[in-house]
Amino acid sequence: MNCKSTNSRVKITMLGTANALAKKCYNTCFVLENEHGRLLVDAGGGNQILSRLDKANIPLTSLNYMFVTHAHTDHILGCIWIIRMISTAINRGEYTGTFTIYTHDDVAELLEIMTLRMLPKKIAKELGNGIKIVRLADGENAPESVLGMTLTAFSIHSTKLVQFGFMLSDEDYKLTCLGDEPYNAKCEKYAKNADILLCEAFCLYEDREVFHPYEKHHSTAMDAAKLATELGAKSLLLYHTEEKTIATRKEKYTAEAKQYFSGNVYVPEDLEVVEGI
Repeated sequence: MNCKSTNSRVKITMLGTANALAKKCYNTCFVLENEHGRLLVDAGGGNQILSRLDKANIPLTSLNYMFVTHAHTDHILGCIWIIRMISTAINRGEYTGTFTIYTHDDVAELLEIMTLRMLPKKIAKELGNGIKIVRLADGENAPESVLGMTLTAFSIHSTKLVQFGFMLSDEDYKLTCLGDEPYNAKCEKYAKNADILLCEAFCLYEDREVFHPYEKHHSTAMDAAKLATELGAKSLLLYHTEEKTIATRKEKYTAEAKQYFSGNVYVPEDLEVVEGI
């Protein structure tokens, strides 16, 4: 399923859209791509990431970069499978170039430990060679362009554990991923006037007594929409949701968000493609 927008900068393939305990959907992770390459953002909680990429017709060997936001299981455990399969492809001569993983110190350390202790030596040896982990600090730019743009990592100031969002930008375009926790005003310069704001919305505001988003340190579709309006975003994409209302999620989340935000609202399903944003 494809959703068309009026811009033509980045295509987003949502490999998963749900929260950590998802059974009907996959955990939130996605691929950003344009003519310059493909960036995988997080990898979900297991090796289902491989089948998700396969179903999306995205070959592992076509991935150029990965950004890992934080070390929760539903975001990082799939990464070890990405590292394993790309390392295997490198050993077979099926992957050319370097696969670069951008993240912060905590995740980098964990990925290195997982790779060295969980994978065969002939696979793990590609870490630091064909596969490189680039550690970024709060507010730091990646040393090379990513998808032809500047990638800026930033702390979302999580109250749980270190979590980074990122901004992809050039002189006339900005895409901002705010991670999976409520917005912190310290991130304003990265999120202000974004062409597309990627934001968590655990449930509808009307269902807050059912799903308890605030107690779980999450937001609602209403909160995300008000934020997008406040920040002057052009488009809003919602993810990391509950899945019990999956049959009506797209319709109802969109309707609630539209009450508070006049721009484009996307509530994608798993494997849905949002083009041109």
